[in-house]
Amino acid sequence: MSSHEFYMQLALDNAMAMKGQTDPNPLVGSVIVNNNRIVGIGTHLKAGEPHAEIHAIRMAGENARGGTIYVTLEPCSHHGRTGPCAIAIVEAGIKKVVISTLDPNPLVSGNGVKILEDAGIEVEVNILQEKSRKMNEVFNKFIVEKIPFVTLKSGITLDGKIASHSNNSKWITSPESRLDVHQLRNENQAILVGVNTVIHDDPELTTRIPNGRNPIRVILDSTLKIPVDSKVMTDNLAETWVFTSERHDNDKKVQLEELGIRVFVAGTYQVNPHQVLKVLGENLISSLLIEGGGTINAVFLENKLVDKAIFYIAPKLIGGKDSPSFFGGAGIEKMADAIELDDLTVTQVGPDYKFTSYPKYK
Repeated sequence: MSSHEFYMQLALDNAMAMKGQTDPNPLVGSVIVNNNRIVGIGTHLKAGEPHAEIHAIRMAGENARGGTIYVTLEPCSHHGRTGPCAIAIVEAGIKKVVISTLDPNPLVSGNGVKILEDAGIEVEVNILQEKSRKMNEVFNKFIVEKIPFVTLKSGITLDGKIASHSNNSKWITSPESRLDVHQLRNENQAILVGVNTVIHDDPELTTRIPNGRNPIRVILDSTLKIPVDSKVMTDNLAETWVFTSERHDNDKKVQLEELGIRVFVAGTYQVNPHQVLKVLGENLISSLLIEGGGTINAVFLENKLVDKAIFYIAPKLIGGKDSPSFFGGAGIEKMADAIELDDLTVTQVGPDYKFTSYPKYK
């Protein structure tokens, strides 16, 4: 590992520690080095607060002058809720900037580098860029497409089932896997299920880890048959948004809104998943975790809307043709059209195995 990679990895590690805290902003870390000494370290902590470079410059003080700053994402060049970091770097007297990746937004990409180079600062780009891109996969999609990065999660048996034929599903996976899922919830701004999951399981859909963030609960319900006494309607632990179709019960819609539930009409006969993502994006929701059943999973997979798939596979067998699987719907007709899972990694979580992958659509 070169010295550039060493310091950039430190910046990446610090940035990654803030996962789930900076939305809809990216994860960014920064390290300032002068005379082979680390003199400043910074991490972006929360949207609207100073960026990583500013924290590092403040920590370094006069020691920043003549030094090298490592930053995981191209320093910003525009005035937002904070000032341009590129200009702050110039004013700090830093002589070299090492960047992992350029800003993915095509409207601003390269502008930060231009400001630095116009000021006579040496710039080097693409150090550990793949790690940086994967770390900010949510931001990279949202800033360009204006819709959330979608992660589908499912806990399944080795034979692909999510419940028994009697619809019993507690518990397929281990306590260790369920704790890992709560971390996933903490990292996403919203969590989505279908109304049947609410009716059958009455889940809270909250994050039960210390200092965890409860995501906005998104329920798809084409006719508004959701029980008004369900936990997501009454517990006030997190916001609940319901997406319905034009054939919804209007009296029920009024009743839900009186309970403080936001109701969106997104579709004519059924809820349109494309419209759901569009509305979420318009409300600055950059990350969505799907924890639905086979029908909801099929809707998003068949519409090629799932960016990342995470499966917790328990070493158990249920069997039975009537036991539901995690991927319902009509299914794929030809093997040539099957959805492939790319960039697959496998880790053991308790007795279970966690498969993380990226669907590759035809």
